[in-house]
Amino acid sequence: MSFLDAPKVVTSRFEHDDSHTLSRFLATGGYDALRKALGMHPEQVAAEVDTSGLLGRGGAGFPTGRKWSMLRPAPVRYLVINGDESEPATFKDHAILTRDPHQLIEGAVIAAYAVGAMQVFLYVRGEFALGLERVQAALNDAYRHGAVGRDIFGSGFSVDIVVHPGAGAYICGDETGLLESLEGKRGFPRIKPPYYPAVMGLYMEPTVVNNVETISSLPWIVNHGGAALAALGEPTSTGTRIFALAGHVRRPGNYEIEMSKPTFRDLIYSPELGGGVRDGNAIKAVIPGGASSPWIGPEQLDIHLDQKAVQDAGTMLGSGSVVVMDERTCMVRAAWRISRFFHRESCGQCTPCREGSGWVEKVLRRIEAGQGREEDLDLLLDVCDNISPDLVWPPKQTTICPLGPSIPPAVVTSMRMYRDEYLLHIKDGACPHG
Repeated sequence: MSFLDAPKVVTSRFEHDDSHTLSRFLATGGYDALRKALGMHPEQVAAEVDTSGLLGRGGAGFPTGRKWSMLRPAPVRYLVINGDESEPATFKDHAILTRDPHQLIEGAVIAAYAVGAMQVFLYVRGEFALGLERVQAALNDAYRHGAVGRDIFGSGFSVDIVVHPGAGAYICGDETGLLESLEGKRGFPRIKPPYYPAVMGLYMEPTVVNNVETISSLPWIVNHGGAALAALGEPTSTGTRIFALAGHVRRPGNYEIEMSKPTFRDLIYSPELGGGVRDGNAIKAVIPGGASSPWIGPEQLDIHLDQKAVQDAGTMLGSGSVVVMDERTCMVRAAWRISRFFHRESCGQCTPCREGSGWVEKVLRRIEAGQGREEDLDLLLDVCDNISPDLVWPPKQTTICPLGPSIPPAVVTSMRMYRDEYLLHIKDGACPHG
């Protein structure tokens, strides 16, 4: 079976114009998985998820079943769903929120039942106006349908879901920053330990925080069994995943494909997927897993879309965002724009991140503007080394949350891959790409 023939776990309804409505959802098997799950013991549902090998789709790639098993025993538990998708060029969760919100709600209730959560908070990025509108409308319909609220489908299980708009802060991608925001505070990440959400989460109660795509995968797992998902991909990365493909490709977009089997080359060049690079240009570099991931070069395109394989290559799949840069791209400008994003999104708690991101952004801007000095290259590496010592992968951390070590990868890999281009900016006093 070709990787293109794998079943669609989370995007099967996207082909319908009315995929966000309750009528379409029910006509395509919607809420059948919830009814089935409610007829099982919660431990059985959790066991199916564990068997599936489902890795979190938010960025860290932690096994979902194991994450659930870490919850501290307590009479009050919460489930929080992170829909605050804020990473540049990442747009897959937004697609789920707008195209199939009922599937997300169904998965949320299944997860709440499995982990014993008394309430679910769905935290959605505030700028997602259409996503918020459709999720709230779907939630109202789900309450009326009896799929959420008291005594769901006569099972005796009750849970409420609250939709909470975020205030537009990338830092809330950190679990504890999100929990602070939910509690009405500034989105400052908490120091860990002891504030691991599974132990001390929302309102200091044990809390599971899962990503939108992760939760949306649960109805399929319940309907088909965890073993069916585990049969897709490889043991190191099971199932399917949505890759948000962007940059200089002919067909940018969201593509749900089987894990592990295809390569970056397949994703970029397959006619059914990226369709190749614009104007037939050559690839210069690829950002393989979001803005915080180390870049790969054209000689690495045959790496499989497998979490372990990508990690072994010194980078990560992260959020599933893949950005292609062709031969006409200025590497200095690309690294500068990423560093500018992180500088603006730093919460300011940790000195290496707050000050370091500012220094990196200023030096890169100086080089791009043609005012750089050759010693700036060593200065950049020195500042990056103070943010994330030794500049290795996985990165070492000097900050409370991962935003700090997210800053160096674009700078360091672009300098290692295209140092000559940096020097050309300095020598000519201008960007060679205009």
